[in-house]
Amino acid sequence: MEKVSVGIVGASGYGGVQLVRLLSDHPAVELTYLGGDSSAGQPYTDIYPHLADQIKLTVEPVDLEVIGDRCQVVFLSLPNGLACTMAPVLLEKGCRVLDLSADYRFENLAIYTDWYKVERQDQTVAAEAVYGLPELFRDRLRSARLVGCPGCYPTASLLAIAPLLKQGLAQPETLIIDAKSGTSGGGRVAKTAMLLAEASNSLAAYGVTRHRHTPEIEQICSHLARHEVTVQFTPHLIPMVRGILSTVYATLRDPGLVRDDLLTIYSAFYRSSPWITLLPPGVYPQTKWAWGTNRCFLGIEVDPRTGRVIVMSAIDNLMKGQASQAVQCLNLMLGLEESLGLPAVTFYP
Repeated sequence: MEKVSVGIVGASGYGGVQLVRLLSDHPAVELTYLGGDSSAGQPYTDIYPHLADQIKLTVEPVDLEVIGDRCQVVFLSLPNGLACTMAPVLLEKGCRVLDLSADYRFENLAIYTDWYKVERQDQTVAAEAVYGLPELFRDRLRSARLVGCPGCYPTASLLAIAPLLKQGLAQPETLIIDAKSGTSGGGRVAKTAMLLAEASNSLAAYGVTRHRHTPEIEQICSHLARHEVTVQFTPHLIPMVRGILSTVYATLRDPGLVRDDLLTIYSAFYRSSPWITLLPPGVYPQTKWAWGTNRCFLGIEVDPRTGRVIVMSAIDNLMKGQASQAVQCLNLMLGLEESLGLPAVTFYP
């Protein structure tokens, strides 16, 4: 089988290096371009020496002509507001594009502009983007040219929520999401809040009522429920490097439902989803179980006193929340088995 040529723009960030690691071992692709203006001219292994025997490429300036000539598929791992200036050009050159920023996650660009403060001129291109959550949009991804890969918090939260809304099990207006992320979610940049002296031995909420992932979660929840849904979402920074634990609360429509009923429903909903691990009764997910993998662990509990369901979801924010999920989408776009080239088991402990 002839390998597909793949490029990564923004290869020097945390998401970028996960992509490099995964794609360098992927049997169906060949890495032909690594781009990033701030590190252009550097051998990639000068930035990440742990890949010294794996990667021989040098980081190049971002040149869309070069990328279009050299790559059949391009991953854009960039800050918000940049991919929307590049993707239209790359698509015109015949590339397929997977964007890891927020630029192509929204059906309504007015919502994107409101939350991200970036004016857009690519409405036609944005209209064809497919939201890159394979467990919900697998069929659409198979024919996609442009994928808006989900955020890390939305991935963890939506996988916990989806069966509740799709099957009409919960009252949408009661949804509350309490999520905690490791510091790598802030990216590979200098930020005071991410310093060891600031983050260690501490736990804090941030972005309360205005975190940018809120409208993304609400958009997909509304799609699942078939009417507009508003959620209460509060993220927290926790002093670990990687991982997200999202705990979702909702009031059940039928207070007679018990945990075993929901486990059966979730098992049926995700029966064709190889990366969802539904835990047995009384076992709740830990982020460490997901480290370095594309797996999402789900645990379910029902509180008969309050009539609420509690669903807990654990992922690696850099993997299922970012890079490995993008590769999962790529596999579907290329007509490959969606688990190809993706690590399934963590190192433990």
